[in-house]
Amino acid sequence: MRLSFILFFIPCLLFAQPKTKYIISFDQAVHHIANIEAHFYPNTHGDFLLRMSRSSPGRYAIHEFAKNVHQVQAFDQNGKPLRIERPDPYSWKIKNQKGQVKIKYALFANRGDGTYSQINNSHAHLNMPATFMYAPSLENHPMEVSFIPRTDLGWKIATQLPKVKGKTITYYAPNLQYFMDSPTELSNHHVRSFEVASNGKSYQIKFVLHDPDASDAHFDTFFEKVKKVVLAQKEVFGELPDFDYGTYQFLACYTPNASGDGMEHRNSTILTTTRSLAANGIEQNIGTVSHEFFHAWNVERLRPQNLEPFDFEKANMSDALWFAEGFTSYYTNLILCRAGILDPDRYIAQLSGALNYVWNSPSLEYRNPIQMSQLAPFKDAAVYIDQANWNNSFVSYYSYGSVLGLALDLMLREKNLSLDGYMKELWNSYGKTEKPYKLQNLQNTLENYAGKTFGTQFFKNYIYDSKMPNYKHLFALHGVDFHQPHANIAFVGGTIENNIVTQAPLSNQALYKAGITKGDQIIKLGNASLSNDQNFGSILLRYQPGENIPIVYRRNGEQFQTKIRIQGNPKYQTHKAKDASPAAITKQQAWLQL
Repeated sequence: MRLSFILFFIPCLLFAQPKTKYIISFDQAVHHIANIEAHFYPNTHGDFLLRMSRSSPGRYAIHEFAKNVHQVQAFDQNGKPLRIERPDPYSWKIKNQKGQVKIKYALFANRGDGTYSQINNSHAHLNMPATFMYAPSLENHPMEVSFIPRTDLGWKIATQLPKVKGKTITYYAPNLQYFMDSPTELSNHHVRSFEVASNGKSYQIKFVLHDPDASDAHFDTFFEKVKKVVLAQKEVFGELPDFDYGTYQFLACYTPNASGDGMEHRNSTILTTTRSLAANGIEQNIGTVSHEFFHAWNVERLRPQNLEPFDFEKANMSDALWFAEGFTSYYTNLILCRAGILDPDRYIAQLSGALNYVWNSPSLEYRNPIQMSQLAPFKDAAVYIDQANWNNSFVSYYSYGSVLGLALDLMLREKNLSLDGYMKELWNSYGKTEKPYKLQNLQNTLENYAGKTFGTQFFKNYIYDSKMPNYKHLFALHGVDFHQPHANIAFVGGTIENNIVTQAPLSNQALYKAGITKGDQIIKLGNASLSNDQNFGSILLRYQPGENIPIVYRRNGEQFQTKIRIQGNPKYQTHKAKDASPAAITKQQAWLQL
């Protein structure tokens, strides 16, 4: 059930059901502690269950937020203490309540990113699932939260939650899903905004900046880039989303104690990094702005069915992250190029990074984009202490989807269509209506847009299989050279420093095939003994791809000898073709909207 349906019934809910109410204060901010009081109104008497979330909107892995909660107390409406049991590590069972429960607890929070919360004398950066206990039985009840800002520190409140009428620090949400999806920043921040017209309405786009080192001039320069990104993305879909309450907010913390991240939400996004706008942030931070704002369409409203509704009690797995995250990643830099922020030559040259990462990975022998997407609960900021064979079994659905989005765009342009047109079709069918889609819906829409044969073959070859599109042909049609310039230069893979293999080689590389692994010391290649003055890389260049060369290495004090078959360097390069035809240049200009 999407929010548009829920919001329709808000007036009824506000009168028919008592609100869950929170009050959060920050007197101990210097110690990263918030004090939280919550008032719940259970539907029945008896035992009453409260939980901390184990996941967070926009994240797909488990995050155990309960570990940071302590000093939990429960009281009835008369202030009498109620007994608390712990049925599991994530829950508190309030015993024998009679219709009203007040909870008090302390929260430790010291990670400023899109998943966790951070509290210090600089700000209170709050991700709701990491901050507030909730009652599963009251998930459809309206909620209010009062933020007590540190006025002595100049704090102001920024959130997508609307204010409760007549109150200055109290905000409301129609239900738990909306509340949990509404990050909040309290700090001495600065704000810029502009109005964008769409479908007869005017929307306010606000940028909330917490960056103590940035000047007004820095912010003004950066905000001009933000404006260009917003307008260029609007052109892709032909309109803005119908933002609730008419506002979209960027909540940016560019502070020394932040952790680099970006996290999309329905009408806002979190942007965090240590890079101040005063220290290269104007150039380097705009990419995250582009990525996260595109999510306002793609994943927030144009949404996979298996992420709907979001489950706060477990990891959330989707088979469509190659589209939701990957196609968004494709548009991230393309939008910067179209907006005049990223030079076209540089944009084209940078395409080779993702192309090399994806198409030179051995993992494509085992998994397609769907299966890579399904691994997100183990990769999306997931926590584990054992080693995993990710370099041979996984490529990021961000990058994989990005290079497939690129291929699909160029394929469609061969038919005088475009990925923009396909995205608009999906937006009109599923995004505007907020009807969650399945994989088959993505395929059906492509078949309807570009022809049944085209759509069927694309999904068969590149989504349900892991074949590589014919980039050389597609790029040539658009005035781009795509080649492997070092294919005749000796290559064995891995990372070798001071003749020691410092990174596990990939299974399709010569080192791996020769049985050499991370930690091994190469002591002889061919007839050459290696030393600090004569390193592996310089000796390797004596040989040609295809040669079988004796190699001697040391592992755990023992010496071994084998043969290694030299490869050619597989890395791709992309750059503007010097001899592109006028037709190719025209296609390139249409693609990049130059």
